Amino acid sequence: MAQAPGAPKAEPSKLPPFTRKLLRWSFTIGIIPPVALVAALASKNVYYLDYVHVITGGTWTGFDLYMGLVMSQILRSLEIPARVEIAKRLTPTTFFIIPSLASTAITSGIYLAQDFGKFDLGSPWIMAAGVVVLILVAQGFGVFLPNGVRIFLELAKSKPNVELISKLTIRNVRLAASQAVFQVVIILIMAHLAIY
Repeated sequence: MAQAPGAPKAEPSKLPPFTRKLLRWSFTIGIIPPVALVAALASKNVYYLDYVHVITGGTWTGFDLYMGLVMSQILRSLEIPARVEIAKRLTPTTFFIIPSLASTAITSGIYLAQDFGKFDLGSPWIMAAGVVVLILVAQGFGVFLPNGVRIFLELAKSKPNVELISKLTIRNVRLAASQAVFQVVIILIMAHLAIY
């Protein structure tokens, strides 16, 4: 449809210039854990599989602890424009990395439980671990990722809704604190399973 003469030209929608670079970096780093998992499974080396599980689970937990305990305090102390500037960089940087770590830690944990003969669906400890994992997956793929996509869509607009971006970023950071609590719980469950 032709634009009326004299009407102002609509600005093209685009993400900030650094977003694509940060997304590429996040994807590049995010591909490493699943590749390491496939290599561990192909090698049938339990030690290597255990290493992949511990390093991805520990890094994932560290991310969530940092986001929940540190970033939440920083973001709360900032004005909305400053929060948006952080969101512009934080969202693409973590977009692929955190789901990759989470998926790899969970998958390698299931394989390890099977290898050690602990994957008994009748065990209350395995059932508790399953419930915690389902909560973590629902939060990650049902809230974190959709919020990240919504932030990207908003940033791509010529006039983004900065209040919405700020709200979604704060929501994700608070949810990270909740995930950190669940991860501490699952570490307690794993410690019990390792001993008994």
